[in-house]
Amino acid sequence: MSGTNRAQADEKLVDRVLRGDKSAFDLLVLKYQHKILALVSRYIRDQDEMMDVVQEAFIKAYRALPSFRGESAFYTWLYRIAINTSKNHLVSRARRPPTVDVRLDADEGEFQGVSVVLEDNESPESQLMTAELKAVIYQAIENLPEDLKIAITLREFEGLSYDEIANVMECPVGTVRSRIFRAREAIEKGIESLEGL
Repeated sequence: MSGTNRAQADEKLVDRVLRGDKSAFDLLVLKYQHKILALVSRYIRDQDEMMDVVQEAFIKAYRALPSFRGESAFYTWLYRIAINTSKNHLVSRARRPPTVDVRLDADEGEFQGVSVVLEDNESPESQLMTAELKAVIYQAIENLPEDLKIAITLREFEGLSYDEIANVMECPVGTVRSRIFRAREAIEKGIESLEGL
């Protein structure tokens, strides 16, 4: 389903909810629960807490639905709520600011050259290289400022467009491009340091 068709389908469901059809919101939950869970899991590692935050995000979205003006797609609006709910949860638990948990697979992301290394894991040497590469990428992302971390996560691991990320992060598209560029640059420097060993 294209982004436009998805947005139109979501709009119809939102309209139904606003007219009193609560089952239409259940359809939105079913449609996005796995994506929201994946997003929240990058902030919160405890399974029970994760499920609580996902549920809380959907409850907040349901209650805030009358204020949804459709200026952005429903799911980017929902992503913003999930990110804010995750951050608020961590703050309320008196933890340090959120860190993004990156689980990198060979078919994920747009990191040029990384997938080639990750696909060839036959020999012990290449398996070691893959583990080191994952660790370097993970550490590079962990060390990023929060705004860069969120931008790169939404782009590389959630597959959102620059416009969608701008809506989620409530900033101009140019700012998103800059954040993603800076994040990729930091990750590439980490990879170059590994290659220099």
